[in-house]
Amino acid sequence: MAVADHVSAELDDLRAHETSPGMAAVALDLAKAIDATDVPTAKAAVADKLRSIMADLHRLAPVGEKGDTVDDIAEQRAKRRAAARERAGSG
Repeated sequence: MAVADHVSAELDDLRAHETSPGMAAVALDLAKAIDATDVPTAKAAVADKLRSIMADLHRLAPVGEKGDTVDDIAEQRAKRRAAARERAGSG
């Protein structure tokens, strides 16, 4: 899989096209530039710029609504409570 494909998927996860469309476009162009060259020094220079932009995009990304640790704990607690209710009802 090409760098541009990975970056595109990450941009989608971050919803970067909604929050920072210009930076998202630049990040994708940089990723395509990495894929288009075989010159190691050019790849390294572009990768450094891409890393910086992606870090900024991560900081600007909206907070996720699901999938963080708090959600995991709440989901586990709900499962335990449901199982306890089921045991109490059948006992």
